[in-house]
Amino acid sequence: MKWLDDFFERSSRRAAQRVSRRSALVGIGRLLVGAAFTLPVLPFDRIARAAAGGTGGKKKAPDVYQCDYWRYCAVDGFLCSCCGGTMSTCPPGTEVSKVAWIGTCRNPQDGKDYLISYNDCCGKTACGRCLCNTNLGERPGYRMGLHNDVNWCMANTSSTMFHCTTAVLIGLAEKPS
Repeated sequence: MKWLDDFFERSSRRAAQRVSRRSALVGIGRLLVGAAFTLPVLPFDRIARAAAGGTGGKKKAPDVYQCDYWRYCAVDGFLCSCCGGTMSTCPPGTEVSKVAWIGTCRNPQDGKDYLISYNDCCGKTACGRCLCNTNLGERPGYRMGLHNDVNWCMANTSSTMFHCTTAVLIGLAEKPS
């Protein structure tokens, strides 16, 4: 590999003898300015942008990877849908927590309130993707079933390490009488 080092050393020395720093900077500047003018005229596929901008009269599908999805109104943790699982199932290699917290979230499509069980998935290190901390309706820590700042994996015997959180739809919330 010495021949490769020698080749690049000779090439660099030759270029340094023939080209000044100022002319090299001028050349780089011309390249950048030229690229700024030519790139906008290159053809680009704008179909994806057009599809995202307008739904064409159709309802937009809910994005279960975003914190503003209606089921995540009281979630605090990494979304399992971003971590290899789904909205209601844990990723492979993890197990569902034995205890959970409950939230009541309104579905904007039908205007009804639903009970959502937020279960942590335990057994791996924290996922690190799609962190949501919405806390709608959260109560102080002394109301444990309504408080989400607890490591709910602590009830599991095999693993107490938190990985991500699911949002399982339990059913329709009853209105108080």
